[in-house]
Amino acid sequence: MTDVQKLYEEKKRTPEEAAAVVKSGDWVDFSPNVCFPALFDRALAKRVQELRDVKLRSNLVFGPIESVEADPSREHFMYNSWHCSAYERKLCDQGLCNFIPMIFRSLVPYYTHFLTVNVAVASVTPMDAHGFFNLSCATGIMKGILEKADIVILEVNEHLPYLYGGFDESIHISEVDYVIEGTHAPLPQFTVEEATEADRKVAEYILPYIPSGATLQLGIGAMPNVVGSLLAESDLTDLGMHTELCSDAYLTLYKAGKLTNRKKSIHRDKGMTGIAFGSAEFYRWIDRNPSVVVAPLSYVNAPEVIGQIDNMISINNCIAVDLYGQISAESVGLRQISGTGGQLDYLTGAAMSRGGKGFICMTSTYTDAAGEMHSRILPHFSGDIVTDPRSQAYFLVTEYGCVNLVGRTTWERAELLISIAHPDFREDLIREAEKQKIWRKSNRRES
Repeated sequence: MTDVQKLYEEKKRTPEEAAAVVKSGDWVDFSPNVCFPALFDRALAKRVQELRDVKLRSNLVFGPIESVEADPSREHFMYNSWHCSAYERKLCDQGLCNFIPMIFRSLVPYYTHFLTVNVAVASVTPMDAHGFFNLSCATGIMKGILEKADIVILEVNEHLPYLYGGFDESIHISEVDYVIEGTHAPLPQFTVEEATEADRKVAEYILPYIPSGATLQLGIGAMPNVVGSLLAESDLTDLGMHTELCSDAYLTLYKAGKLTNRKKSIHRDKGMTGIAFGSAEFYRWIDRNPSVVVAPLSYVNAPEVIGQIDNMISINNCIAVDLYGQISAESVGLRQISGTGGQLDYLTGAAMSRGGKGFICMTSTYTDAAGEMHSRILPHFSGDIVTDPRSQAYFLVTEYGCVNLVGRTTWERAELLISIAHPDFREDLIREAEKQKIWRKSNRRES
């Protein structure tokens, strides 16, 4: 038995033994997304009546979180998310989750300088012969959190892909307090949604702005994934990847022969990401793939890094925009939907890139549960959370067109945004713009 194997055996615990280290009042951090430590969580949930005021943190967890569901009173476990998945959104609706505002590039520095972590638990790949565990799909944030923790617990998940890293993608057994083993369910799968006609129109408006050799960032959500998939059908060549989230859209581009990373200004031949989740085929593709590398989001999302990449194209979605150019991508009114994530990081970085462009996409309308259609372009926000300030609005795209708000006055913005609103809402928007004194009579154009 090697020294690292001996150390591993000494630190091995059952989930119940590991969960026993949590004390009332502790801050406990879980690794996110498909790296959520389900065995530890289940064991912790069993202690619900023994503990009080344990604060839990994670993000993009696809559920279930048994410790949260075991305590609807929130007297024992209080869950908080940095970025809500659909599951966490439902927890917020039920009063079982609080959102923590952040920008992804700043997340680990928050921990380093300001936050307390009593216990950090991360799901990892099995230990290699050198004593290292791979942080896999949670590399973007997890190493910095583990370094801040008083107690470090690793949960070995036999299904996680092993991802090659730029840096901070692994942790050594000597840095760990306890290791948990056990049987896990297969990783959750996420496939690219079927494109609607509106999605295809949005993609058609964006395509002329993207040159061959461009590097792509596709944000979290259906619209960017659909746009990425449609790019695979285009005539573009030698596309690159530098993105917060790597998903099936990039696999589709790779299979179409479009994703080569050969023209990237930095990290040539490498597609870089911080987070990854997708289909079973996707997990097989990224596993030990030298062309896909992970690094901390403090690097991947840093505008000064993004800005070094020529022709950096950022494509994200939003929920609504007002006539001033303020963008909400994370809430409907006061209801939390997702989070800021890295959208503002990439808007900023793309603007710094030579030839770069930042696109925010949306369908012009949505239909509510009662069947009533509403405009996503609003006169002004009334409680919606602003994700991107109007001062950093760039290209806005709907199925009715693409407009660039950079350097535009308030009345020019109103005209441009109304021009890509659904026709049924344009007259109402003009009337509201007039009330807000951001409309000129000369703006009106015959349709």
